Amino acid sequence: MDNNRKIAYLVLMDIEDKKAYSHLALNYHLAVGKPSSEAFVRKLVYGVLENKIYLDYIIDQFLDSPSSKLQSSERTILRMGIYQLDNMDSVPDYAAVKESVTLAKRYAKGRDGMVNGILRNYVREKGRVVFPDKETDIVGYLSVMHSYAPWIVSLWLGEYGKETTEELMIAGNKTPDLMIRHNRLRTTKSELHRRLEAKGYEVSVGRLAKDALHVKGSALLRDNLYQDGMFSVQDESSMVVVSILDPQPGETIVDVCAAPGGKAVYIAECMDNRGIVYAQDLYKKKIELIKKEAERVGVNILEPRTWDATRTDGSLEEIADRVLVDAPCSGLGVVRRKPEIKYKEWDSEIDKLPDIQLAILSASSRYVKRGGILVYSTCTINPAENQKVVNAFLKDHSYFVVEDSIQLMPHINDTDGFFICRMRRND
Repeated sequence: MDNNRKIAYLVLMDIEDKKAYSHLALNYHLAVGKPSSEAFVRKLVYGVLENKIYLDYIIDQFLDSPSSKLQSSERTILRMGIYQLDNMDSVPDYAAVKESVTLAKRYAKGRDGMVNGILRNYVREKGRVVFPDKETDIVGYLSVMHSYAPWIVSLWLGEYGKETTEELMIAGNKTPDLMIRHNRLRTTKSELHRRLEAKGYEVSVGRLAKDALHVKGSALLRDNLYQDGMFSVQDESSMVVVSILDPQPGETIVDVCAAPGGKAVYIAECMDNRGIVYAQDLYKKKIELIKKEAERVGVNILEPRTWDATRTDGSLEEIADRVLVDAPCSGLGVVRRKPEIKYKEWDSEIDKLPDIQLAILSASSRYVKRGGILVYSTCTINPAENQKVVNAFLKDHSYFVVEDSIQLMPHINDTDGFFICRMRRND
């Protein structure tokens, strides 16, 4: 059995059955399984994740009953096989079929004949697959061809129109570069750049964030530079959030939804480890993640604490020079990093998000000193969670004035989709 495909299968099954986050499952199995080609495993895993609806649509054409009735092991092996046949030119058709059958013999006992038959039929008859018509069924067409839940397609069509919606979907299906920033407390950007290149990594500077480096190469997070806290992984969009917050040494700052701690740590680094950063989150387990990250990079001005951000902590009222509200959201701006978001089903929790976001923003605004700064951000491109929340907040808090507001878009900025609004308290 090919070890690379075995590892890819185990990652996909963790995501499918255990609802694991793709990046965490992938990093775990890469470390444990030690594949001969990390690049092959990543391409196969993310290729399947990014194209699940498309792959299932094809599989359905060769079954008498819907693929949803298959066992998850059978469905995952078929998805892997179809993806290799369709998208991995380096893999001969016979190898894609043979290795899929081998996986089925191990993980879907008794179903290897079915896997063999479907994949061989697809090789012979792929031209007979009929997809939804773009002119008469635009939602169905975009949903299948780009593998997004229909409700997301409809939402974006209503907000952005056909052309931009398809551009967003294409951008969301591209695998982004790994982006990092140097630890200001321990090294410089140029020095980190030099040391990474000396180790064989391909490094280029960021486009939007002054501290960003784009890195290509394998096993970066197992390198001693990471273990020694010389850098952190963070998308440029998140770095821009901190840049717009503009933290200064000696200030008091509150990050009300801080886990897993990337922005809070960056804030502390920008403050030269002088001042105090209250890093809050609802769950104690996530507070431990913040503490662990702060310890790794040598930050000691964080004060992690559990708190429900929809309520105001009276002990922090009007003490903060700056407050960051990086609110929980639908996550529709980060599908290129977390493809599983594309398959969320619409539910009442999504409907409730704007109300929760407004409650958090309102409660947190009470921490801001007169003349202080309040930044609201989300990793979504849904206006109902972004501009509309800010507008609703300003109606009841007229003493806050917008100083800057941007919407980063994956297809335009080549970053995660982020909304960022900076307000000043001017009463």
